[in-house]
Amino acid sequence: MKVIGIAGPAGSGKSTVARMLARRPGFARVDCDELAWFTYRPGGPAYARVVARFGEGILARDGSVDRFRLATVALSDPRAKADLEAIVHPEVMAAVRRAIADHKKKGTRFLLVEGALLLSSSHVDRSLFDAFVWLDAPEEERRERLLASGLPFEAVVQRLSAQRDLQPPRDPKVYVMDAQGPPAGVAGRVLDLLRSLERR
Repeated sequence: MKVIGIAGPAGSGKSTVARMLARRPGFARVDCDELAWFTYRPGGPAYARVVARFGEGILARDGSVDRFRLATVALSDPRAKADLEAIVHPEVMAAVRRAIADHKKKGTRFLLVEGALLLSSSHVDRSLFDAFVWLDAPEEERRERLLASGLPFEAVVQRLSAQRDLQPPRDPKVYVMDAQGPPAGVAGRVLDLLRSLERR
């Protein structure tokens, strides 16, 4: 099985491309954002620590973490962002390890693990991955995609600003892919790359 990280800034098409490819036989996907949200749901492994660090002001009326409030507080300064990552990312990686083990048993050919911070977080174990695909698109196009997805304007601005400095590292395991244009075309280019990796 090949474990492929799908990375890139907000609006680059990670989720769309991974979902399209995961429909193919032998392909599966794991969304690190969904795993992160799961960790700080009420009763989740990171919930108490997130609330203790950032306060009850991040909570919705039902006691769940309001993601927009959390992002507003956590992205307000580098230390707060680092603290959130130190709480949540190790739990996410533990879930990724479990998913890898599960999909190996199932005989999955390609497990696509999508996450904006796969190549920037110090808590990501890159040895788990056979390769990374970095989806690259201009900020204007990414903004349009995020707005079209229904995200509020404030949330779009927040995401783009928080990830403006994300860049792929120079690493032979990292493949930078042009993510401009229709998603089907981007998914096709990624699929061609994955097939070439499988032949090696």
